[in-house]
Amino acid sequence: MTDSRDSTAMTPTTGGNPVAPPGARGAADVVTPSLVARLTQGVVGTGTTANHTPFTGEELADLPEATPEDVATAFARSREAQRAWASRPVRARAAVLLRFHDLLLARQPEVLDLIQLETGKSRLHAHEEVQAVSVAARHYGRQAPAYLRPKRHTGVVPVLTRVTELRQPRGVVGQIAPWNYPFELSAGDALPALVAGNALVTKPDTETALTALWARRLLIEAGLPEAVWQIVLGEGPVVGPAVVAHADYVSFTGSTRTGREVARAAAARLIGCSLELGGKNAMLVLHDADVEKAAAGAVRGCFSSAGQLCVSIERLYVHESVADAFLERFVARTRALRLGTGLAYGADMGSLASERQLETVVRHVEEAVAKGATVLAGGRRRPDIGPLFHEPTVLEGVEPPMAVCAEETFGPVVSVYRFRDEDEAVELANATPYGLNASVWTRDARRGRALAARLRTGTVNVNEAYAAAYGSAQAPMGGMGDSGLGRRHGSEGILKYTEAQTVAQQRIMPLAPSFGLTDEKYTALTTSSLRALKTLRLR
Repeated sequence: MTDSRDSTAMTPTTGGNPVAPPGARGAADVVTPSLVARLTQGVVGTGTTANHTPFTGEELADLPEATPEDVATAFARSREAQRAWASRPVRARAAVLLRFHDLLLARQPEVLDLIQLETGKSRLHAHEEVQAVSVAARHYGRQAPAYLRPKRHTGVVPVLTRVTELRQPRGVVGQIAPWNYPFELSAGDALPALVAGNALVTKPDTETALTALWARRLLIEAGLPEAVWQIVLGEGPVVGPAVVAHADYVSFTGSTRTGREVARAAAARLIGCSLELGGKNAMLVLHDADVEKAAAGAVRGCFSSAGQLCVSIERLYVHESVADAFLERFVARTRALRLGTGLAYGADMGSLASERQLETVVRHVEEAVAKGATVLAGGRRRPDIGPLFHEPTVLEGVEPPMAVCAEETFGPVVSVYRFRDEDEAVELANATPYGLNASVWTRDARRGRALAARLRTGTVNVNEAYAAAYGSAQAPMGGMGDSGLGRRHGSEGILKYTEAQTVAQQRIMPLAPSFGLTDEKYTALTTSSLRALKTLRLR
């Protein structure tokens, strides 16, 4: 952030009234009837639903609502289109992703407006989604041919057995995407599925559907056949099970409770699934950490997207020798954050996305305070800014009986704890059924990496909160324990959307008695060959 931020578009957390900047754009300026008509072109749905902006609560658009029968129609369309799409060379499919990459960077203001209006997040935090999707498009646009190319393996009889591993698309992938990162968790996960040769049927959250629809339309502009990616809208309990019922593979991001339901339904149909679920992520500030950098990193890690980020930090463990110095800086930075609703850069934090999220935040904070926790910063709703705003909040004195101690808040609330040594810190950080992300801060890089390896989480960032691991698209990202199954990014992020097929060609002689060999002579020859292969260290 720079000093050129427009302070009239925001309000400090300590008080004051929000003032819209002169000429500020609103929802009606962005979500026009012509835009909605363009984005919903070809989207199946015999009913009507609507979405709203958290900034004000006003309706954004009327959208087509799907029934289970409409979902079946969407899958039928995608299944028919998938065969032709899969028959294209991998490089031709990858070229679509690279064109999409360029279009996205050129047209990013359009999607930034939609992300902000639908989620309530600040523009800088909305841009994190643009960054993540562009990185995924570039990575899979460049690397998909290598990930998917046929691979030669050593056969049972070297030279005489030729073995090739092929990667076949699964068919039609069913994707259920959440509301908190509507661009990254729809388009970002769609890209590897599509370049692998699959078609896709996505059920986004209705309240953030315009962002997903925009992503689909931009991919079509980049060369994706329109029927290959279908989007269906509607209530989760109605449309979600229908998506799982027709899919050849399911990609789900959401709560642990719903993830278990998806896993059971997928298992009943003997199809695969990947699940990124909840988290109660920890940040460890060691005794030798640079407390100034750690405090700045904690603000980003705890309050990006108002804490509505699967990998955000909700538990902050600080070594007792630096706790006071760290908290002085962290609390000051937290109190200085500016909240705002403007469709422009400048606000440090935006709104919560729904009344449900706000209720959870308020419940966790009020219960903790009633049971003895201390509010070091924030702690209040801010209806003067918008109906769903809550101040970024730092709590100390949180203990296990309090809900905020173990439950995922998914909002701008962090609990601070002090520890004596690294063994204690590791034990405390691992004392959760979740295992999505963690953060370690130290001046000793070797110590940081060694401690990171002891944490039971899918990603660990050293001297960064979450972006370093998440943004490294060649490396896998996902959760352990109650945080899910499977990985996105890297080879695992694309190969999960394929079926491995082994093609083995036997030449000259069969793997059976032949050329007049008796059973006894054949087995003796085979035994000698097996011993020789081991001696030659062949796999």
